[in-house]
Amino acid sequence: MIKKHFLNLVIVIFILLAEHVRAQTATADNSSGDQTSITRLADAYNSAIGQQSRLYNGPEYEPYNPAIKGTAYFQDINKFTPGTVTYDGLFFKDVPMMYDLNKDVVVVLLYNKFSMYTLLNERVERFDLLNHHFVNTLSDSLHTNNGIDPGFYDELYHGHVVVLAKYSKSIQTNSGSNAIETYFSQRKSFYLKKGNNYYSISGQGALLDILKDKKKELQQYIKTKKIKYRKAPEEAMVAIAGRYDELSR
Repeated sequence: MIKKHFLNLVIVIFILLAEHVRAQTATADNSSGDQTSITRLADAYNSAIGQQSRLYNGPEYEPYNPAIKGTAYFQDINKFTPGTVTYDGLFFKDVPMMYDLNKDVVVVLLYNKFSMYTLLNERVERFDLLNHHFVNTLSDSLHTNNGIDPGFYDELYHGHVVVLAKYSKSIQTNSGSNAIETYFSQRKSFYLKKGNNYYSISGQGALLDILKDKKKELQQYIKTKKIKYRKAPEEAMVAIAGRYDELSR
């Protein structure tokens, strides 16, 4: 379906550009006119399509049954929001997108403003959406056994160490006395990358054990700054990681 839409767009652009080139070369010398027309047409076509041809190549996206309570999307925002994405080695900005946490895929709105399609995960290097920066750990998890599953992770902090958050949703069913209720359930987990290894962080103690070479200094820092890990784990991990980097210089 997506390929068909894109092919139609290519045909329309090709025809319009062909007419434009024909008008420009109508008075040119016939011996060189044909070759000049072809060259100009190719240049104009590549300029018109540009990098977008790399972006419009994923499978069509199927929406969820509206009877399921809640949404599958990041921050429960089920409308397309402008974001940026590095895809197939190219950078795209102002791309209308949503992040499906249940399928762990980036959903993008096609140029026709109503067709939805899914970017291929293996081609997405990173993307920014709703003031969050997501990175793909696919390459790391394929080449090393370092304790993290492939997928998109919210990069909360990037320094000598890296703090990551993983958001996921799953469809759950609750059997009540009158009816069966289906809904999206969300889960959040945290990871720390130190060197080439990723570590799952279950709490402040686990984080300090990984950063044990500066554990005493970090404990004092936590006490002085009155950091409450349980109350705000994201902020706590970022602050502790930042302080660790300062101590490691």
